Amino acid sequence: MAEPSTIARPYAEAVFKLADEAGKLHEWSTALAMLAQVSENDRVRAAMADPDMSAPKVAGLFLSILAGKLTGDAENLVRVLAENRRLELLGDVRKQFEALKNAREGVIEADVETAFELTDAQLAGLVSALEKHTGRKVKTRVRLDKTLIGGVRVVMGDKVIDGSARAQLGALESALKA
Repeated sequence: MAEPSTIARPYAEAVFKLADEAGKLHEWSTALAMLAQVSENDRVRAAMADPDMSAPKVAGLFLSILAGKLTGDAENLVRVLAENRRLELLGDVRKQFEALKNAREGVIEADVETAFELTDAQLAGLVSALEKHTGRKVKTRVRLDKTLIGGVRVVMGDKVIDGSARAQLGALESALKA
């Protein structure tokens, strides 16, 4: 069976093309975020998995939860995904859409893990250094991780910059064993 991300790709690309041509990347980004959040709800997941629930009923559930918050095109996406029993892919569709959107806008996302809360000045300095390093605008998501002991770990796509004390201690341990 194909990976969910593989199945989600054509949907993400179609939505991106539609949004890009209409100049509505931000609006679609917001709509997909709402749809992905609804699809992660336990009760909604149960309804999506229920073979006795028809596609129109499942789509109607989504549309009633987000009543008045979606455009006609976004509602059509829900109906198509429901008809194809693919609503569980909304999280993957959103991730791939965001990757396409970021590529179009010259943005790279960075997950920043830090042992301690960063001040605004520290975060701005880090973002500036990352932007200089990548040559792109950097959008960060910051998360506290006390297991790092100290320092920062940054993940941008498949690139990892690990300046944490935990990583440095691990490198020291390896060097001492050699």
